[in-house]
Amino acid sequence: MNLNISGHHLEVTPAIREYVASKVERTTRHFDSVIDVSVILSVDKLEHKAEATVHVVGKDLHVESVDADMYAAIDSLVDKLDRQIIKYKEKQSGHRNEAIKHQAVIEE
Repeated sequence: MNLNISGHHLEVTPAIREYVASKVERTTRHFDSVIDVSVILSVDKLEHKAEATVHVVGKDLHVESVDADMYAAIDSLVDKLDRQIIKYKEKQSGHRNEAIKHQAVIEE
């Protein structure tokens, strides 16, 4: 998994980089086929925004979160990302199960 972290109007400190990396690692627990993750952290006045684009096999997932605190925005972002990855994984396994059932009916 490639991880790219960048900041807009914000210097990405080693502490923030480590925090994002540890949180994004959670997503690989649910789905092993994560190819690339791009995280953009930005600050606009009092809003801290975190965006992530995750490239998985067959699809790109995009999530964003806005909060008053950067760490809270990152936490919210990872929670949303987990939900989307789990949903995508369930859809993929559902399609495979239907294809296998359909193939078994044809063979009989």
